[in-house]
Amino acid sequence: MTDILDQTVNGGLCHGCGACAAALGEQKLKMRMTAAGYLRPHQQQPLSSEDRRNFAEVCSGRNVEQVSDGRYHDRTWGPYLTIETGYSTDDEVRFKGSSGGTITSIVMHLLETKAVDFVVQTHADPADPVGNATSASYTRNDVLSAAGSRYAPSAPLEEIEHHLATGGRFAFVGKPCDVVALRMMAKRDYRIREQVPFMISFFCAGVPSRVGALAVLEKLAVQESELASFSYRGDGWPGMTRATLHDGTTRTMDYHSSWGTLLSRHLQFRCKICPEGVGEFADITCADAWYGKNGYPDFAEREGRSLVIARTRRGRALLDAMSAEKKVALKPLKTSEIRLMQPYQFDRRRAVLVRLAAMLLRGKRIPTFRGLHLAACMLRSSPVWLAKNFLGTFRRIPRRSPLK
Repeated sequence: MTDILDQTVNGGLCHGCGACAAALGEQKLKMRMTAAGYLRPHQQQPLSSEDRRNFAEVCSGRNVEQVSDGRYHDRTWGPYLTIETGYSTDDEVRFKGSSGGTITSIVMHLLETKAVDFVVQTHADPADPVGNATSASYTRNDVLSAAGSRYAPSAPLEEIEHHLATGGRFAFVGKPCDVVALRMMAKRDYRIREQVPFMISFFCAGVPSRVGALAVLEKLAVQESELASFSYRGDGWPGMTRATLHDGTTRTMDYHSSWGTLLSRHLQFRCKICPEGVGEFADITCADAWYGKNGYPDFAEREGRSLVIARTRRGRALLDAMSAEKKVALKPLKTSEIRLMQPYQFDRRRAVLVRLAAMLLRGKRIPTFRGLHLAACMLRSSPVWLAKNFLGTFRRIPRRSPLK
């Protein structure tokens, strides 16, 4: 029988969140960068039967299950209480954030009101400008330094035990898959339920490998050794990709070129079959509320605007408190308008089942997805469109070599 770790990693189901490493401990698993440029768990010692059970219980790469609890559940955008567009009323925050600065404002508010002691979030790795690190933010400056999207691998759950061991209450900001895994971990660990009152996420189109970031540097004619800092987005909306060299000079690339033509070509396989890129397990989810042009998002530089989805009562109460203090400006949005802002998320969701079918036909193990209305999403698509997705996936899946 194939070992669960090999089955998950080499089977293309791992997205590199680090939950398994946290659950089993660093003596058993540690996250390492692979030659392909992704973070993956590396086995340190043989895994026991209990280790394998623990692995399966926290791995959101293998299992995603949504439970209906009375909230309205849109078949594409997930459960929610309210949907709005908005932005931070703090001009500095709005400018530095990737969209309207709403997530940055939310976690700043939580720190200012002492609703939490710190915020666990991902930011640029000081020792590796194109890479990511995850740590605790305690101040406005800490949060501002982490503002902006980071299109590179991150494993924010690998050291979650360290944050829980402090005994403090903290907010967690992570990718949708990170939040799913943290919810799964909370079922096993009461400390997460007590110490993490807020989980914040965002729409995610997938995690590019480190190779993608290096391709951006190559296009900018920058050597890694020359790099002092690297910003994937921010300082405007959508903001420029910016490489700052040790000599103080900067080189930039627009969002459409960096994400659209380079980074998006290097997505890990698990992201291509992801049913949950919209953060539906979070308390609050934010995204780019793109303006449209000819039926497609227009990436012209503007003042930032966020899509803001309150998914739980706790999340809605937080937004109400911030609105009352005029920290965010929010305006209701119809669900039908989200598709115009986020067509990629709409299309990927309705393609998931046929892509899984292609995996099965290639003899690959597939994840278990429940309660996500995937069949209903698929049925809104034309047979021709579905066939193209099926064939495209089938051709890309190797017959025998592992899916990295």
